[in-house]
Amino acid sequence: MNVALSGRLTVPLPPERAFELFTPRGEQRWVTGWLPRFPADPADESAPGTVFETDANGRRTTWVVTDRTPGRRIRYARVVPGENAGTVTVELAGDAVGTSDVKVTYELTALTASAAEDLRNFAARYPDMLRQWAGAITAALPDPA
Repeated sequence: MNVALSGRLTVPLPPERAFELFTPRGEQRWVTGWLPRFPADPADESAPGTVFETDANGRRTTWVVTDRTPGRRIRYARVVPGENAGTVTVELAGDAVGTSDVKVTYELTALTASAAEDLRNFAARYPDMLRQWAGAITAALPDPA
């Protein structure tokens, strides 16, 4: 089983600043428990070829930055051993008022028949997950007032 999921959220920053929130260490600002570990300390954590791991919900995920356009796009390959593998792409576009329209696309494949159910559940929760991301990002940003 595979899924292709795409959705959007708005970040109250221009793309050049919002981009950092979607880098490995940048996500620490708004994702509770997000702690990327780098087997080799990168000079630039968003550079293609950078490898890192995270642990969430009892699952270790290995991530690889596959490509990026600074301030506009970053793409990761990700593998949860025995469960699923695929890519995550984050694309940012600015608007006239200085905010970013962020498109997040997950393309995942279940690696076992038993993992297919988890992937179906992830797909069903995807819109809610992006709403939670938007709220967490907004809450993590300094108050502009």
